[in-house]
Amino acid sequence: MELAGRRVTVMGLGRHGGGVAAARWLAERGAIVTVTDLADERTLSDSIAELAGVSIAAWHLAGHRDADFTEADLVVVNPAVRPDNRFVAAAHAANVPTTLEIELFLGCCRGRVIGVTGSNGKSTTAAMIAEILAADGRRNWFGGNIGRSLLADLDAITAADWVVLELSSFQLARLSRGVRWPEMAVVTNCTANHLDWHGSMEAYASAKQRLLLEQSACGVAVLNGGDPIVRSWHQLARGQVLMVDGDNDVPELKLPGEHNRRNAACAAAAARRAGCSPDAIRRGLESFRGLPHRLELVAEIDGRRFYNDSMATTPESVMAAVDTFANKPWLLVGGHDKGFDFAPLAAKLARQARGVACYGAVRERMMTMIEDQPAPRCRCESFVELADALQWCWLQSRAEEVIVLSPACASYDQFRDYRHRGETFAILARALAQRGAPAR
Repeated sequence: MELAGRRVTVMGLGRHGGGVAAARWLAERGAIVTVTDLADERTLSDSIAELAGVSIAAWHLAGHRDADFTEADLVVVNPAVRPDNRFVAAAHAANVPTTLEIELFLGCCRGRVIGVTGSNGKSTTAAMIAEILAADGRRNWFGGNIGRSLLADLDAITAADWVVLELSSFQLARLSRGVRWPEMAVVTNCTANHLDWHGSMEAYASAKQRLLLEQSACGVAVLNGGDPIVRSWHQLARGQVLMVDGDNDVPELKLPGEHNRRNAACAAAAARRAGCSPDAIRRGLESFRGLPHRLELVAEIDGRRFYNDSMATTPESVMAAVDTFANKPWLLVGGHDKGFDFAPLAAKLARQARGVACYGAVRERMMTMIEDQPAPRCRCESFVELADALQWCWLQSRAEEVIVLSPACASYDQFRDYRHRGETFAILARALAQRGAPAR
């Protein structure tokens, strides 16, 4: 679509950069941009400040208006907007096309695109691929669902560059069939997630599968063969399938955990297919230090280590975190319930955790499930606030033990997002250093 002079509504400015990048990019191309969001001006102040000097035709905050959807030429929808949203439905009923920030990018990107998805580990795997490409001397761009929009970089991205995109189920569910899909697809795993948004496990899996189904016949699909669900998807791929069945070629990593070795194996397979040398793959993986909010060591106080694993928003990612540590950890678990079955997690925590502090909206349900496990089981307490949950773990723990924020839930009951939650945990943990070791 020619954008100059067209009325474009950006639905959901948000705080992660995608809405801001879309609004700026559209305005720079002459579109008449309206920004609308359910949040108010105060909540969105940081994002609004980033658009200072950008020609935004209208700001409609603290609520949406029907006319912004029915009288527009195009609506750019935040991918987190629910599929049954009435304003999006109104746009469709008025024959107004809708799109996403990531779709705008893919439609104009000249680089070679690797798309990475999965219920757990997609951020880490995508970052590993980017690290290996850099080690091989290949210019690459890393963005997508990780929180960095690449729209502003479109003019700088050449046909010789690689683009690594982390893609969420929300984005994949909404991408148009006619868009240029990534030529290489990497799928780390598939376990129940975002069921409150998708409505069923089948719908969630179908969104992930689109990364394979919409590829061209010249595409490549890298599948984690260690995940039984993903392994069964080989028949869906339209292009060549690379099944990753082991991690024998993965060097010693700085990241703990067998799950990270599987992530590394998938990253190595994708990089190898992209033409990277074995030496670059080794160097890239050996130098990779991990991502913020993913088993990130944020403090070490009086012999206790504090890990921020705020990106662990599914039961499976928390179970993987528990397996990372040789000794039983203290866990902070809780937040907004996304419709998970917590039974397997509760059973594992009861056996393998030193103690569990359940907090937030899901606290009572989680604590009851842990306490219903057969003895012996871990100690367990319930708290409304994250700060109180951390204080309890601090007082109960001893030197040489670890305290881990690994929530298994979304953050929306108390925090803006998982980053805000992780940053809050790190601040609270570091503040404990001023109090000294708990009295015994």
